[in-house]
Amino acid sequence: QVQLVESGGGLVQPGGTLRLSCAYSGSIFGINVMGWYRQVPGKERELVAGITRDGRTSYADSAKGRFTISRDNAKNTLYLQMNSLKSEDTAVYYCNARGVLAEKFEVWGQGTLVTVSA
Repeated sequence: QVQLVESGGGLVQPGGTLRLSCAYSGSIFGINVMGWYRQVPGKERELVAGITRDGRTSYADSAKGRFTISRDNAKNTLYLQMNSLKSEDTAVYYCNARGVLAEKFEVWGQGTLVTVSA
């Protein structure tokens, strides 16, 4: 199986920056796609950014130009660099991995809270 552990959340002022990390371990050779999602109370979890096995990235419109998803294969870590943060970016951010081992799988991290407030 695959395990994901996020870190890096916290309180930041509007306009500030934050970098989230997601350490992945286990049967990582089976991972095809990884992504960052976020969720606020009362709303559905939404995709923020994704990256495929071959490095192709995609972003939600709200993240384009401000957030960057990247992956360090040597460290088995996924990152989300967030710049120019806004109050509406406040949410719990989750790391996600999807792939195939004996069968298809999808796993989530425990989530890390990002609060953007003055």
